[in-house]
Amino acid sequence: MSGQARKWVWESSTSRGTARLVLLSIADRIPDEQCVAYASVTELMERTNASRNAVRTSLALLDEAGELEIVEGYEGPQHSTVYRMPRPAAWLAKIAAAQKADPQLHVEDVEPLADNDPAPSLDDLDEARLRRHRIWRKAGSKTDPRRQNLAGSTSAPPRQNLTPPRVRNRPPSGSKSDPQNCSGEPKVNRRFSSSAADLTTATDWQIDDASLSWAQQQGHLERLGEHGLQAADAKWRHYRAAWSPRSAAAWAADWRSWIDREHTPTPQRPNLYALPGGTPAPQAGMTRSEAHMAALLAAVDEPTGTE
Repeated sequence: MSGQARKWVWESSTSRGTARLVLLSIADRIPDEQCVAYASVTELMERTNASRNAVRTSLALLDEAGELEIVEGYEGPQHSTVYRMPRPAAWLAKIAAAQKADPQLHVEDVEPLADNDPAPSLDDLDEARLRRHRIWRKAGSKTDPRRQNLAGSTSAPPRQNLTPPRVRNRPPSGSKSDPQNCSGEPKVNRRFSSSAADLTTATDWQIDDASLSWAQQQGHLERLGEHGLQAADAKWRHYRAAWSPRSAAAWAADWRSWIDREHTPTPQRPNLYALPGGTPAPQAGMTRSEAHMAALLAAVDEPTGTE
């Protein structure tokens, strides 16, 4: 169903720029005709390569345009926000109703979506299917998932740092060994706004069920094969081993981007990443130039069939 949601964004959405990328990123994760998916701001920042303020502004614009809404009372993994795209949901509901009345009817014969065609009520969401896609009801939430304004309260402006430039916060009086954090807030990772306990390295990160389901839904498992997918995963871990620790959601987004760009293996194409002696990846401790030279030697040694 993500294909139908992406098609609607490309052909019917009025969004532009970063807002369009944000909407496409959410549409890419939609698993069924309910058009409901989860995503955190950090994940959207990674997928769109945009700042946190740009992503939040885009979410507010999409809410104002009626192209995106929060499903209140539900959450995804790591308390991520759950969204719904109401217009693709209305279109798929219209197709289902038309085909129920006439099972022989093709999608191309269904009348185009009109502005007055309503989206299914959020009260009618299938919780069993949502749980299969790792979306659960929040503990202690109300029974009716109401629509929430993504832009927030109009009377409450966003919090800003009013400290003038070149002014340092002095620590309170006390011994020199006292902590310098005067605000009383816990220290967080500035890039991903996650505590150190939630961060992990690419080597220790484990592929989650959502990433495996994504690889199967997008056809990457069939395209690369099981061994090809394992080889792509090993290559990704090698090149990300030196990266600083990140959150599991950030590694999942980067891993999906890598698999999406991975070339389909062909028998005629030499493996430029193989080294002489059958090593499938550059050995640890090799410099970049040594790894490139070993890859070129492996390509020269590869039989071409013209000998």
